[in-house]
Amino acid sequence: MRILLDTHALLWWLDGYTHLPPKVLALLKKGQTIVLVSAVTAWEISIKKALGKLKVPDDLEAAL
Repeated sequence: MRILLDTHALLWWLDGYTHLPPKVLALLKKGQTIVLVSAVTAWEISIKKALGKLKVPDDLEAAL
């Protein structure tokens, strides 16, 4: 299965799953699930980080 995460879902996933519904968590933990992230998500994160509105690790690309 393939799933596309939006910006919020991606950040929640990287933060330790705290806000994601149980069904989504189950999909993310499955080894067969392909997780996709839009290029727009990277752009949005970069802009919000530059504006000081979002704190993300400097190695976010490596984390993904």
